[in-house]
Amino acid sequence: MGLPEHAATPYLGMVLASTAQVGLIIISKSALASGMTNYTFVAYSNALAALILLPLSLLVHRSSNRPPLTFLLVCGFFSLGVLGCLAQLTGYTGISYTSAEFASAMLNLIPGFTFVLAVIFRMEVLNCRNSSFLAKTFGTVVSISGAFVVTLYKGPEIFTHLLSANVVAQSRWVIGGLFLTADCVVASAYIIVQASILKKYPAELVVVFFYCFFAAILSTFVSLITDRDLSAWSLQPNIRLIAVLYSGVFGSAFQVGVTSWCLRKKGPLFVAMFHPLGIVISAVLGLIFLGDILYLGSVLGSIVIVIGFYSVMWGKAKEVKGTENSNDGSSATNTAKAPLLPVEDEQTTV
Repeated sequence: MGLPEHAATPYLGMVLASTAQVGLIIISKSALASGMTNYTFVAYSNALAALILLPLSLLVHRSSNRPPLTFLLVCGFFSLGVLGCLAQLTGYTGISYTSAEFASAMLNLIPGFTFVLAVIFRMEVLNCRNSSFLAKTFGTVVSISGAFVVTLYKGPEIFTHLLSANVVAQSRWVIGGLFLTADCVVASAYIIVQASILKKYPAELVVVFFYCFFAAILSTFVSLITDRDLSAWSLQPNIRLIAVLYSGVFGSAFQVGVTSWCLRKKGPLFVAMFHPLGIVISAVLGLIFLGDILYLGSVLGSIVIVIGFYSVMWGKAKEVKGTENSNDGSSATNTAKAPLLPVEDEQTTV
């Protein structure tokens, strides 16, 4: 994607992508609260992202250095559009029922679902005697546990914003939680499918363009069927226009593009394991911009999530060292049996 080949680049890229995603959650919730439907919001944002990515992808991935398009690849791009559209629609519905912090917490189920799917599709080697595999397994379980702590345990208030906090009924949180769980399942499948496509077609921006293109078409079709009121397509008040612009530029073009590059470089689990960091970012931004209350459960859960995150990173580092040692004698064999988190080689939810 034209990014510098530095060891820290994927880590920095995923931190920026996670921040952009949390910002999208916050601003989209404001747009949906103004009366904009999630169908039109998804259609607008993906259409804008596709318009941005079309010339950019042709510029970065010139015809001389990108693989030829085949019918099977286009079908794969369409499947990404279907999965991405479903993930966004269910995700934004869940956000409208809950809060930014709750949504970010639920998104931490993605590493667990991704890990399970990766094992099922043999993208991750099942080896219970391998310390790096055990560390990644432990880290995934701990991160998910931390997400549940944040979601289910509030505890006493630690800090309250001067603005009044939004109070959401428990029943709406349950409904929103179900939609967000569905979002996590579909997003995990999206990550797995995208990783498989990128191995055959390593042109990230082209892949993301087709994903946004098909997602825009599908969401527009659904919106025309379900949204009887044409006012849902209006970009007034201004928060709708701001949200669409942010979503198209930072939420889709930037966030998905950077995530796709990191996905090809580092693997699906590496990308998925950065989702827990979003809850820390959302707690801070929600406190500042939405007047959310910071609870003890959020702090404790965030600590647990960070422990799980570094456990996975330790397993990754140990795996890298072992792969480098093995590559000294049999690089071709190791390439064919590359783990889910390879050394230098390798989203979507809302």
